[in-house]
Amino acid sequence: MNDPFLNRAELLLGTDAIGRLGNARVILFGVGGVGSWCAEGLVRSGIGHLTIVDADNVSVSNINRQLMATSSTVGKPKVEVLRQRLTDINPRAEIVALQRVYDKDTAASFGVETYDYVVDAIDSLSNKMELILQATRKVDGGRMPVLFSAMGAALKRDPSQIRVSPFWEVDGCPLAAALRRRMRRQHRFPERKFRCVWSPEVLPNKGIPPTTEEGSFHKAQTNGSLVQITAIMGFTLASLVVNDIVGR
Repeated sequence: MNDPFLNRAELLLGTDAIGRLGNARVILFGVGGVGSWCAEGLVRSGIGHLTIVDADNVSVSNINRQLMATSSTVGKPKVEVLRQRLTDINPRAEIVALQRVYDKDTAASFGVETYDYVVDAIDSLSNKMELILQATRKVDGGRMPVLFSAMGAALKRDPSQIRVSPFWEVDGCPLAAALRRRMRRQHRFPERKFRCVWSPEVLPNKGIPPTTEEGSFHKAQTNGSLVQITAIMGFTLASLVVNDIVGR
């Protein structure tokens, strides 16, 4: 029997689809402005096994756009605060919180090949590229997860410009362009196609950037961002996972 809170989803998607959502294994890297809302969308839609990965603690600057960031959670590990919320939504869901950095040295330890879906909401350019390459790597006789990736969410105000495209068709996103330049420079490329959530909108910063970004890893610079954009990008990522499961 499915959880009562999923009755409305079951009406729309069907009983079999709800069962598949409950059995799906998803790993989400980055639970900031985009990833935190993606996690919420996944669990509220019935995903039964979710691993969330992020090394940061909540900072004051997160409060304007990150789901679990409030005045009472500042200084606490993001993944732990988010895990508590997600477990409160669905106590039967298996929520694994890993307060760790994903990089080339730690990549193998996450076992991404054991998951059905990998969701990339990483900010760091180098770590994002490593995850994309690992998640799309073809393994003979091995398991190949489906990857969905978020491109840049900063410097945007218009949610109507958010769209979904294959990575090599993303046009106008500085983060995607930087990723492609790095891949070409290193002669390392994804071995399979994957889709991205992105927006071509790029606005200038108008305020004075902070001198430090407390609790943040690998930030080259700080750009302005709004929850109206980050949340919609996160929910769009969640919809890609859910719709792929339902479509199967």
